[in-house]
Amino acid sequence: MTDELGPVEPLPDLTLEVVLAAAAEDLLGVTAGPSPGGTQWSVGATTFAMLTGDLAEFRLDPLVVAAALRTPDTAPSPRGHDWISFAPTLLDDPAVDRAEAWFLSAHRRLTPKRAD
Repeated sequence: MTDELGPVEPLPDLTLEVVLAAAAEDLLGVTAGPSPGGTQWSVGATTFAMLTGDLAEFRLDPLVVAAALRTPDTAPSPRGHDWISFAPTLLDDPAVDRAEAWFLSAHRRLTPKRAD
């Protein structure tokens, strides 16, 4: 049996900026503002995500950073050990999924847990 997925296609008209802005839409307490050359997302005074051109950076749990660094298009961020840089060469479904997941994970680190 052959598993043929076909060629990976970029998603038309989609950018990291659009992906991250959409991920932020329904999150409580998030502010987006300008940063040098791009946009930053914060909760209170703490920034958890940055976008400069085609480079996104996320402030994650260091264990998540260690795992994320084993995925394509990532690198350590100069911002610190709990940040990861992500610059996908192709913005396809897997890259969008990673960007959204890391954005949401970074936000969760800064928000109090709810008692259900």
